[in-house]
Amino acid sequence: MSLAPYGRLLRLPGVLPLVLVSFVARIPHAMTGVVLTLHVVGPLGLGYARAGLVAAAMTVGVAIGSPWRGRRVDRLGLRRALLPSVLVESAVWLVAPRLGYEALLVAAVVAGVFLVPVFSVVRQSLAVLVPAEQQRTAYALDSVGTEMTFMLAPTLGVLVATQVSTTAALTLVGVATVAAGLLLMWFDPPTRSPEGTAPEEAVDGARRPRLLTPGLLVVLAAASAAALILNGTDVGIVAALQGWERETAVGWMIALWCVGSVVGGLVYGAQKRELHPLALVALLGAATVPAAFAQTQWQLALAVVVAGLPCAASLSAINASLVRMVPEHRRGEIMGWSGTANTVGAALGAPVVGAVIDSTGPGGGFAAAGGVGLVLSVLGLAVLTVVRRRATGRRAAAAAALGGAPAGVVPAPSTEPAPATSPAERVVPKPAPAGADDVPVRPSPADAAPEPTTR
Repeated sequence: MSLAPYGRLLRLPGVLPLVLVSFVARIPHAMTGVVLTLHVVGPLGLGYARAGLVAAAMTVGVAIGSPWRGRRVDRLGLRRALLPSVLVESAVWLVAPRLGYEALLVAAVVAGVFLVPVFSVVRQSLAVLVPAEQQRTAYALDSVGTEMTFMLAPTLGVLVATQVSTTAALTLVGVATVAAGLLLMWFDPPTRSPEGTAPEEAVDGARRPRLLTPGLLVVLAAASAAALILNGTDVGIVAALQGWERETAVGWMIALWCVGSVVGGLVYGAQKRELHPLALVALLGAATVPAAFAQTQWQLALAVVVAGLPCAASLSAINASLVRMVPEHRRGEIMGWSGTANTVGAALGAPVVGAVIDSTGPGGGFAAAGGVGLVLSVLGLAVLTVVRRRATGRRAAAAAALGGAPAGVVPAPSTEPAPATSPAERVVPKPAPAGADDVPVRPSPADAAPEPTTR
């Protein structure tokens, strides 16, 4: 495997600073869940079920707030859109260590709604900074960086919570969250190219184009399926090690899982061939199933490395596809919907797999996570095939109705002037009508401005 594509990527103006800023800015998000859990179980003296409800409350907030915050970035620009998040998050995490359980639930929802949108902003900016032909490599590197963050940040959160206090850990989460927002406001990475169409221009005098088209919904479904697999696998790892009385191995086992993801992501990003997101998610599901047959922790260690290989590749393919399927001035919104899709998958993965584990054991949990994700991906590919065929049929019928010339006869050029098109129509990705395809063909040099920029 050659790393030359990554070298060329990082030499592009603005890309290396963005990668470094994103790594630091994602740390608070990656440590929040474990710190909240330790606070509820420790100082508040409640069980893991109630701790899970706090995490779920924040997840609900994220699902509600992601599309809204994405639209604000599209319409107001990054700095003005982030200011409310910085102010609200600073207040929430300042008082969180001093709240009772019920108030903490409410605070978790508010924190989720106003969560600094680091992931979506970084992916939007990559779309602007990176040419279309290098985007797969860019999003693979982004996913690898995310995996590294989720390897290191929870460890830092646990260290502070256990060696100092959960109050200190929650305060650290708040300080880091506000710092991440301020860092992004200072760096102000571009979320729209200089020649990009402004939102007001895109809707002036024309009907606002539909965003959630069938093809786009299929890719969002792939994001939900991937999140379901990943969260289900996480639960399965913990359950398996607890069953073998090896709870202390949870940390390094998850780290091995992330290592597999890093390796797979780097390999995928260095390749020239691009795979459909649903195909990669199906591969992720299939690679997870063998963990169901592990009988020792060493067998499980090997299985989770294999299960991790398609992880970063799947996430990078999803993100690269989404940003090419929507106009530039609506990428923030679609990145928000991507976050919501991930949240829905994550919310389903843990309870579904947990119920299977309670009934059949940890092995059944891995089989359920991988199997459900695999089935959803195959169904998505089937739906996509139907959508493509119908779109092809509609285009053929329209061509026959408008053309009417026999095969091989070139119609005479029309003397009528071409109808004017609105800016919204001009920025819709080519070559097919919105929603007809899942991943548009790479733009040619003759196309309009390239449409390069989501665990």
